[in-house]
Amino acid sequence: MVSPSDFAHRNKNDTQKAIHTRPAAAMGILVIGLAAIAFGLALSVSVGAADIKLATVWEAIFHFNPDVQKHQVIRELRFPRAIAGALVGACFAVAGAIMQGMTRNPLADSGLLGLNAGAGVALAIVFAFAPSISFTSLMLFCFIGAAIASFIVFGIGSLSFNGLTPLRLTLAGSAVSALLVAVSQGIAILFNLSQDIAFWLAGGMGGASWTQIKIIFPWVFVALIAAMMLSRSVTLLSLGREVAVGLGQRTRLVQLACMIVVVVLAGSAVSMVGPIAFVGLIIPHVARYFVGVDYRWIIPCSAVLGSLLIIFADIAARMINAPYETPLGALIAIIGVPFFIYLASKRKGEL
Repeated sequence: MVSPSDFAHRNKNDTQKAIHTRPAAAMGILVIGLAAIAFGLALSVSVGAADIKLATVWEAIFHFNPDVQKHQVIRELRFPRAIAGALVGACFAVAGAIMQGMTRNPLADSGLLGLNAGAGVALAIVFAFAPSISFTSLMLFCFIGAAIASFIVFGIGSLSFNGLTPLRLTLAGSAVSALLVAVSQGIAILFNLSQDIAFWLAGGMGGASWTQIKIIFPWVFVALIAAMMLSRSVTLLSLGREVAVGLGQRTRLVQLACMIVVVVLAGSAVSMVGPIAFVGLIIPHVARYFVGVDYRWIIPCSAVLGSLLIIFADIAARMINAPYETPLGALIAIIGVPFFIYLASKRKGEL
């Protein structure tokens, strides 16, 4: 007769065998990716309506002279924009990775929780009733709206006796998102705000500032650390609720913790640059392809790859139709839509 401890040990061994991982590939992505991020940040600061030499960028960072106009442009406009791009990319990508692991839905991203729709409602309300509010306050209201929408989705999805399931979360997210989008559009039409809402929905890094970065950075930093701490639990959830429960995991508590991390990460990103879609969908799949299914590697690699995507996409958005900017959300959608169609057709038997 097999004792409970032997059964748990055997279950743990079987689970470890099922978790394929490639640590060498993951380390390569992290090392090369971080070097590429450093290069991308320098390139992002030097590229724009007026090209600036990398030597000037170096001087502006380490030998700042407020009397030099290019130093002012670099320090106050381009550098915070580049840093914001790196933060936003990491936020969207890690949030998407957690969502896909937690829900076992390969098409999931942070928008599944109603984050974008909740932020859109908050934005519409602020534009309608407090149009002169500061951009920083506007960002905070968007964050609050995204958080409230996400917890509504989580609450509805958890009403059943069986708890939160991937299908129930998907249905709840779709229903709540549809309702909130209708509400925001109704407010926009009633108060003639369609143009303002459309500008935000297009997404972009143009409004990034040091003030915004200072507000969201502590939250993002803590959330990324929490995501790494939850990575093993997310791996177990990705193998199925029964496996996680069999290994002694408190699935509801883990799901709630994951939910909070996703809200902080994606809510911060959406409030800063708008609902840039597909980053949280594409990047986790790319990371999983290279490093395997262990989220202890998927999450940090997704953060690095997400930062790279946004940094270089923002550079391309400024160069395609210079001196005008192409909406960043539209540019990433050009990549994301074909990927989504490919993924949906490949997984159609599983969905």
